[in-house]
Amino acid sequence: MFKSGFIGIVGRPNVGKSTLLNRIVGEKIAITTRKPQTTRNRIMGIRNLTAGQMIFMDTPGIHRATTPLNRRMVSEAKETFRTVDVILLMVEAPAGVHREDPPIIASLRETRLPAILAINKADLVKKQEVLPLIDRYRQLHAFAALVPLSAVTGEGVAPLLDEILKILPAGQPFFPEDAMTDRSERFIAAEIIREKIILLTHKEIPYATAVVVDVFKEEADRPLIRIQATIHVEKPSQKGILIGRKGAMLKEIGSRARLDMERFFASRIFLELFVRVQKDWTHDEKMLKEFGYSNQ
Repeated sequence: MFKSGFIGIVGRPNVGKSTLLNRIVGEKIAITTRKPQTTRNRIMGIRNLTAGQMIFMDTPGIHRATTPLNRRMVSEAKETFRTVDVILLMVEAPAGVHREDPPIIASLRETRLPAILAINKADLVKKQEVLPLIDRYRQLHAFAALVPLSAVTGEGVAPLLDEILKILPAGQPFFPEDAMTDRSERFIAAEIIREKIILLTHKEIPYATAVVVDVFKEEADRPLIRIQATIHVEKPSQKGILIGRKGAMLKEIGSRARLDMERFFASRIFLELFVRVQKDWTHDEKMLKEFGYSNQ
């Protein structure tokens, strides 16, 4: 019996949701950094098995939101509860039961959806510490399964997929067998650029930038893609930092992004980056929608 369905990956920020999605899909379709709130949109990743098709929804971390942008991110994550067949809650073994986990678990009870707990970074703690942690989470919710794993090494991911497959409904595939994600090439390119900004800059810069791909054009006669993208910031001082001395920072961002794009798109990339000040865009509802952060 073939099975298919949607699985929402939820949890607080920076617990490894995007890393797990990339591991499951086998391709880097979601950007990852050590900084919280890296993921801003729901990103779909598709895993095809002989017995079924799993459509995973990576979501922004659920946290106490104070700005319009952050509120939209949390809304994106919670909206997932309404559109999936299974909830996959991710937590971290080294953190134990974090104070922000119980409120998320309370939301699970309201959905009445089957939920699986993925205990990430289990390889970083002693095995005898994992069993008591499993017991504590089992007391908080009637999870369909509790699976220790490492999204980085892949240990425990196969058993996780087995547990998900058990509770997915019977059905036909939703997507072609060669599909990895529903996101556009423009979106992937913009996210790759944003990842390099997050990795190379500090303080408020990663959280004050939005990337829009203005041009994505494949050459007809050769394997070359021309991409022009604008990095939007909130203040002139942020623009100066992003450009850097004699353009050094912007050049480094572009160089690293181009290499990742060439790997992903399997093509040579000609990349041009521009920086524009869009004052207080993270608080502007119109700009949030324009930059792709409206609720989907």
